[in-house]
Amino acid sequence: MEEPREPAGTPAPASPARRRTGLVAAIALTALLGLYLWLVAGRAVALIRTGEPVGVGLGAAFALLPLLVLGLVAREWLLAVDVQRMADTLAARGELPVDDLPRSPGGRIDRAAAAGQFEAARAEAEAAPDDDWGTWYRLAFAYDAAGDRRRARAALRHASRVHRGRARAGEDPRGLS
Repeated sequence: MEEPREPAGTPAPASPARRRTGLVAAIALTALLGLYLWLVAGRAVALIRTGEPVGVGLGAAFALLPLLVLGLVAREWLLAVDVQRMADTLAARGELPVDDLPRSPGGRIDRAAAAGQFEAARAEAEAAPDDDWGTWYRLAFAYDAAGDRRRARAALRHASRVHRGRARAGEDPRGLS
């Protein structure tokens, strides 16, 4: 007897092995970046210890660089963890966005179909209450499919802030369109 099949357009869930591989790769890259930043910080200290004005200035600048990068990396890790939590919640509700857009033989998304999906997602986000992070999550993926990665990331960040209950008062992400 033949096994039942998923409806067309339903994404295959990521296997635990594949998810683990991605996590291991991200941790390895973060560790390599940490090593690099440690080396840069060592050079910064060496420049500061020269006592020369130019060396002290460059050393101070190089010392701030690792701190800035560490802050940005931590921010991205926190976003990634929250995005995964949101995805798990939406999947449990059966509301996870499905990538069912038509594609060219080369795998590129049909831009007209992506634009239609985007308009529907934008209308949903505009009509949704401010505390509905799920609409912003779906809007982020519609932006991405439409090719606007900057706004996709901004919508995901807004969804994450709302999900964590930290949306700023007076913030209007609807200006993303």
